[in-house]
Amino acid sequence: MPVEVLKVSPEQPENQVIDYAASFIQRGSVVGIPTDTFYGLSADPFNLAAIEQVFQIKGRPENRALPILVNSVEQAVTLVRDVPSAFLTLANKFWPGALTLVVEATHRLPLKVTGNSRRVALRWADSRITTALIEAVGGPVTGTSANLSGYPSCTNAQQLVRQLGHRLPLILDSGDTGAILASTIVRVDDDEWAVIREGAVAEAEIRKVLES
Repeated sequence: MPVEVLKVSPEQPENQVIDYAASFIQRGSVVGIPTDTFYGLSADPFNLAAIEQVFQIKGRPENRALPILVNSVEQAVTLVRDVPSAFLTLANKFWPGALTLVVEATHRLPLKVTGNSRRVALRWADSRITTALIEAVGGPVTGTSANLSGYPSCTNAQQLVRQLGHRLPLILDSGDTGAILASTIVRVDDDEWAVIREGAVAEAEIRKVLES
């Protein structure tokens, strides 16, 4: 079956569209959604079959963790083991926004979603659509980029249809995200931190916040 593409407003996401997409995720399906950077693949991170689908859809190696999107710092904390103070400092400064924080995961999260690393990559995207979807689902969702591994990230639904349309049941289309850079990824261990990938948030900004 061809993928269903539904228009959704980035400023005022329609409740019926969000609830419809949430119902797919709650049933264990994977949905393509816009974020504040690129389009992503959203699934229930506590559903092992759904996680397996995400890896298969992307062709992503299963030793690579799947980033998880949250809609509050408090929700993120429930997924973190022994929350580092630097995690809270960065989250409170840059969230919602294009900063992904990699920390030790709680045992609540399936090992598979961490790529068997027991570490989780968390982000609160500056997107009303993702925030509303997480609320409707009733918990966090995966947020890995919606593209085939090794292929360019998608900034609009048309690109996503071309790459993965035959592998997805539903894509939410809010137009082009206008993103040029992916989120910056920072690994945090107790008092230690390191930029794994510099993206939309400059390393100098992170250093200024943590060393001030």
